[in-house]
Amino acid sequence: MNKISNKEIWFVTGTQHLYGPETLKQVAENSKIIAEALNESTHISLTIVHKAILKTPSEILEFCVSVNTSDKCIGIIGWMHTFSPAKMWVNGLKILNKPLCHLHTQFNAEIPWSSIDMNFMNLNQSAHGDREFGHIMSRMRINRKVVVGHWKEKRIQHKIGVWSRVALGVDEMKNLKVARFGDNMREVAVTEGDKVGAQIKFGMSVNGYDSSDITSRIEKLSKEEINGLVTIYEESYHLAPELLKHGKNRESLLDAAKIELAMREFLHEGGYMAFTDTFENLGSLKQLPGLPVQRLMADGYGFGGEGDWKTAALTRVMKVMAIGLQGGTSFMEDYTYHFSPTKNLVMGSHMLEICPTIADAKPSCEVHPLRIGAKDDPVRLVFNSPAGKALNASLIDIGDRFRLIVNEVEAVKPLADLPKLPVARVIWDAKPNLDVAATAWILAGGAHHTVYTQALTTEFLEDFAEIFGIELLVIDDDTRLRSFKDLIHSNEAYYHGFQRGY
Repeated sequence: MNKISNKEIWFVTGTQHLYGPETLKQVAENSKIIAEALNESTHISLTIVHKAILKTPSEILEFCVSVNTSDKCIGIIGWMHTFSPAKMWVNGLKILNKPLCHLHTQFNAEIPWSSIDMNFMNLNQSAHGDREFGHIMSRMRINRKVVVGHWKEKRIQHKIGVWSRVALGVDEMKNLKVARFGDNMREVAVTEGDKVGAQIKFGMSVNGYDSSDITSRIEKLSKEEINGLVTIYEESYHLAPELLKHGKNRESLLDAAKIELAMREFLHEGGYMAFTDTFENLGSLKQLPGLPVQRLMADGYGFGGEGDWKTAALTRVMKVMAIGLQGGTSFMEDYTYHFSPTKNLVMGSHMLEICPTIADAKPSCEVHPLRIGAKDDPVRLVFNSPAGKALNASLIDIGDRFRLIVNEVEAVKPLADLPKLPVARVIWDAKPNLDVAATAWILAGGAHHTVYTQALTTEFLEDFAEIFGIELLVIDDDTRLRSFKDLIHSNEAYYHGFQRGY
């Protein structure tokens, strides 16, 4: 199958010398077969590389050093074919700094009732070998994903596939650079946060720049570059009449193209895959970037409005996890409610910057007054989003730690046309219902900015939070407010005690 990245997951098997050369030979052969089968699975989108079986403390330590220093390896799958005494793993696990998936499986699916003997029992000991491996990781407080079942099952391969995509997202987060064009929107709390704490916890760096870093590049653009991009606009979207070649607002489209070209150049040169802007720090930019931001997000960049660097980073990471999957991922905001006797709904939108990967049809490219920011009327893509399962995720800083909040939702078609609303939008039914979901979200301190996705499930974000050791609160069909409050309170005790600080 086609792989979504050149990064690798290394498959390693634990055993020991106790069982003799013939058993170890069989362990190596079986381990290779499993690794190759996982690599060929259509449910796993990264390359699985089989590594030699590990039999001694020195081999384990050497392996973990090689994992840490490899640019290609982003995580390991560990399996104990036989019993592998856990003290052998201590020094290796102490230094391991890549995600670990513990595959609790065995080579055979069923017990061979008529032929099983002690040779078979000595070879196939993962039922207790993996428990020894699990014990030492729990004793050492090592976060990992545990997958239990036979390696040929699609269910098992799917779980490994989810985790491997998350490992790719974790690798992205550790190396991510976020550019902020301007500062935070003034007096706003939730989009602020501890950037140094974020770098310590996640690895990403967040740095600020001025709008002049964009406008200085605009001045150097050629007419050919600008017209070439406008031609792409004309081919990709339904342009409003006023934006056509002789339309009264054609200049606004040209300005949008200039901003996009300049932003792309800056981000590419600096290696930035996520960025923010704010309408309060536009400088000499003629308009708040709408269309340019939407197109950059469609190409995989993360974005956060009003200086929201945490949401920008999370948008990028979730887009990386979702490469090749059905459904889009976008920066989002809970904008307004539909309170009804039959069903309460949420309209998600933003001033301009919703990613067209969640559009249900070819977007319309339009220009309208923003009525905020005192700049020229900005160009933007207008569209609805398709119905289906989705979720909203918010990464927040609550002072002594980071918290990831997830609300599962069901997107629905708009109940009527929206002829006067000149922005992209999506309508959803929050689980378990808006009353409980909004109450729980507010109690958790969730932001008004989120990342909305129809490509990923909660399992992805659960694995992500587990790998980084951050708090996760999920709002879904099973959420009950009394229990949710108790969870928040118990988490306060846990994170202030066992995991104090970032």
